[in-house]
This record gives sequence, C-alpha cells and structure tokens, in this order.
Amino acid sequence: MANTSKGKVCVTGASGFVASWLVKRLLESGYHVLGTVRDPGNQKKVAHLWNLAGAKERLELVRADLLEEGSFDDAVMACEGIFHTASPIITNADSKKEEMLDSAINGTLNVLRSCKKNPFLKRVVLTSSSSTVRLRDEAEFPPNVLLDETSWSSVEFCESIQIWYAVAKILAEKSAWEFAKENNIDLVAVLPTFVIGPNLSPVLGPTASDVLGLFKGETEKFTIFGRMGYVHIDDVASCHILVYETAGAKGRYICNSAVLGSDELVALLAKRFPSFPIPKRSVTGHHAGSIYIIIFTQHSRGADVWLQHV
Repeated sequence: MANTSKGKVCVTGASGFVASWLVKRLLESGYHVLGTVRDPGNQKKVAHLWNLAGAKERLELVRADLLEEGSFDDAVMACEGIFHTASPIITNADSKKEEMLDSAINGTLNVLRSCKKNPFLKRVVLTSSSSTVRLRDEAEFPPNVLLDETSWSSVEFCESIQIWYAVAKILAEKSAWEFAKENNIDLVAVLPTFVIGPNLSPVLGPTASDVLGLFKGETEKFTIFGRMGYVHIDDVASCHILVYETAGAKGRYICNSAVLGSDELVALLAKRFPSFPIPKRSVTGHHAGSIYIIIFTQHSRGADVWLQHV
C-alpha cells in the first residue's frame, strides 16, 4: 500500500512522456500531485493521467502556460516540491529562437519566478538532458575522454549541426542555475540520456518515434547519435523522486543505463526482431566521435540507472 502521508508536489507539463511516468510513480509513492497542462479539458492528451492508480483521490490538473508570466503562481504556491519537466519539442530550425528557445529559457524562468514567491518550497527538480553535457566537436577533446556532471556541451557546436533541442536545454539549465543561486532556491537537475520505454499516453514521443523509425528501415535520425547512453523511462521517473527525497542531493545528476554505438543498437534490434526491415548497414554519421558518456555507481532499479554527484 502506498504511503499516503507524503505532501503535495507540482509536475509541470504533466501529460508529457517523462512527466506522465513521474506522475504515475509519485501517485504510487503516496504524493498528492498537482499537474500543469496547457489545456486540462483536452481528454486526448490527459485521459491517460486520470486512469493512473490514485489519480481520482490525489491528482489535480490545472492550466498553466510556459510563456505566461505568473501562470504557475497558484500551482507552485499550493505545493512544497516542484518537478519542472515541461519543455518544447521543435525541430524546425526557423522556429528555434521564436518558439523553442523562448519557451525553454523564459518558460523555465517563469516557473522559477513562481517558486521564488513560495516561502515553504522545499526543492525544485529540473528535468534537463545529457545533451547539455555530451555534445562538442571531437577535436576539442583528448582521445576517449569521459564526461561528467561538471561538463557542458558547446552551444556553438550544437548550432553548427542544428541540434536546437540541445541548445534550448543548455541555455535553459544555465539560466535556471543562475536564477536559483541569486534567489536561494534549492535546485537539483536530472540529466537523462536517450530515454526509451512505453508511452503512457496514446501520443508517441519523439524519442520513441526515432527508435520506431529503425523498425521501418530508416536511419536518418541516428546518423548524428553515434555512441551514447540509453535509459528506461521508469528509471528516469524514479531518479527524479530519488533526488527530491534525498536531503543531501545537490547539483546535476546524469541518469543512464547502457551505452551503445548506433551499429551495436541496430545489430541488437535486428537479431531480436528479424521480421522487421531493421538496417544491417552502418548508421553511424560524421559526428559520432563527438558523443561520450560515463556510467556512475548508485542504482535505483536493479542494475539499470546510476547516479553520482561529482
């Protein structure tokens, strides 16, 4: 039976891939969850949340928009912990500044401005990405360098290969750290690698879509990935709760499981699912050497996810 003595926490962008699993695990852990979404009445996007165990008793969904200052005030003021997972997913390069960067940076700051107003707030957990750590021209690295939580990706390099998601994540996280320091907010960041696992919502997320493409013989999305980390969505959700509940947690945490090269990935999938047209040829692209990751030591579920602050 879940511990029902836990407090109320807010999850921003509650209908998203990571956020939905986080809501699920928070409810199962006994928390009262207040989720923010752009349209609580959109049943296509939120129905799966109401089907979660404990939702009828301990879930609230309220409207909030990343680009409306003060939009998160009521939700944040009602809670003692904030999980900021909301983030735009835009791939159109022409929209990067107007939409993605604005939503990611100003949206994060809008949430933190609301957090600043809550004197009873315990901690903010920010969902960032390993893309804030691992993307840099390989010419800038010594051979086989290992990256950790003190490392930052190069914004210039990400712009040069048009990975706008990474640019948004880097700038949003750096803005968050600066704001948290200036306003004495207890902030912890979780940096998942390539997140895989089942969707709770009927809408397929971008990561799952990329993997699904391999089952159709498509390799384009994987040409820039190279060797990188993969982690199960359930472990990512558990990781967020772990760093929220651990008093000594601080700074940034990479959340990762296995490390595979693109060729290793397609070989594994082709062997396990021989009836699908999974490509047998190389899918490694020109930027494969730019991606490295290190696996850390404390796991939350079997031998799947490692966390260690450096």
